[in-house]
Amino acid sequence: MRKYEVVVAGGGVSGSIAAIAAARAGAATLIIEAGGFLGGTLTAAGVGPMMTFHAGHKQAIQGITDELIQRLQALGKSPGHIPDATNYTYSVTPFDAEAMKYELDLMLQESGGEVLYHTMLAGAEVSGRRIESLTLCNKAGLSRITADVFIDATGDGDLAAWSGVPFTKGRESDEQSQPMTLKMKMRGVDTEKIKAYIREHREDFPRMNLDITVMDSAARLSVAGFDKQFREAKSRGEISIPREDVLFFETSNPGEIIMNTTRILGKDSTDPWSLSEAEIEGRRQCRELELFLKKYIPGFEESVVVSTGPSIGVRGSRQIKGLYTLTAQDILSVKPFADVIAHSGYPIDIHSPDGEGTATDHLEWGAMYGIPYRCLITNEIDNLIVVGRCLSATFEAQAAVRTTPTVGAIGQAGGTAAALAVKEGVPVQQVDYKKLQQTLVAHGAYLEV
Repeated sequence: MRKYEVVVAGGGVSGSIAAIAAARAGAATLIIEAGGFLGGTLTAAGVGPMMTFHAGHKQAIQGITDELIQRLQALGKSPGHIPDATNYTYSVTPFDAEAMKYELDLMLQESGGEVLYHTMLAGAEVSGRRIESLTLCNKAGLSRITADVFIDATGDGDLAAWSGVPFTKGRESDEQSQPMTLKMKMRGVDTEKIKAYIREHREDFPRMNLDITVMDSAARLSVAGFDKQFREAKSRGEISIPREDVLFFETSNPGEIIMNTTRILGKDSTDPWSLSEAEIEGRRQCRELELFLKKYIPGFEESVVVSTGPSIGVRGSRQIKGLYTLTAQDILSVKPFADVIAHSGYPIDIHSPDGEGTATDHLEWGAMYGIPYRCLITNEIDNLIVVGRCLSATFEAQAAVRTTPTVGAIGQAGGTAAALAVKEGVPVQQVDYKKLQQTLVAHGAYLEV
């Protein structure tokens, strides 16, 4: 049985950054990833752009997550942080997904960390208050691996749940999660034609609170609207997607866009049967959407679908019950935390589990809330840290902290804390949060402490 100091279950955004952070801090680190590349939703689910690194004019998220973007910029694979032309949040960060896969591989290798691809978590062996080992499933069959500290970056909180950590799922009233979305990437889109239409039909884009100067100055296009066309297509039975408008974003590559418009209701990403049904329904909605766009939306006449997914995007499922549960009131009141390990300016953004509608609670312009270390650790397990969207938070609070820049910052904190726990030989609950904060700042993270 192989032994590491830190093992990260899941190579998504949060897990990748966590592993890089742990390895840079001197811990022998391994990522276990079910796919063949790192990046999670950004590379495996077609999600883009990243939003948002900012709170007003202040860049709230820096560190390793921002370093990744800087490296992509240097390669000409991202325009960096640009204004959000929909005026929903402060900035968006387009990127080239293939370049991100390569750059994350490189960053992990440079850090001294390792990765085991095409490997799924199949079980956890727990003794008392410690995870003793993990059971893995891959082309070699079943095997076991052990570590001093484990990081759950599965997104769904699989490792924590299988280790006996209590959790909630979805909203408290009925356990329904936010809908899933299968992204669709299209090329050959005439963005200048789209901009021209928007200038002449502002009434069809009410959610954008349209400022033409922002749209024209942004390096890439972001659009939420075409309400009239979408509504009329629904009335004719050509669109069955249970949402209110069309949402898409231009990637780092001009004329290439990511559609964020499908909405798959009532599915559970922790249930393999339900997840499979969601993938099928997502592809059906994408095909419906493709026909609609090419027929009715100016600029899409010559567009071509490049990909769907490859995997469906999941906004939420399990939330662990940690030492502290972040709430919507904490976010909206910008509650200070002595053990803050990351900041964000992204609003509470709830896609309705019931169908149409997206509920948003914006903070005051420029306000920035904190996320405490206690949301990443549990009462039950002394060598487990949970990063990413399945941290300890209410349904409403998770809808704010689930986006990729924020979970990247959370990942850096979790990986750094794991390395400190190994170095000091203490349970993760006893990591000195002041030393953790000092280490994060020394490694480029932004913290107000």
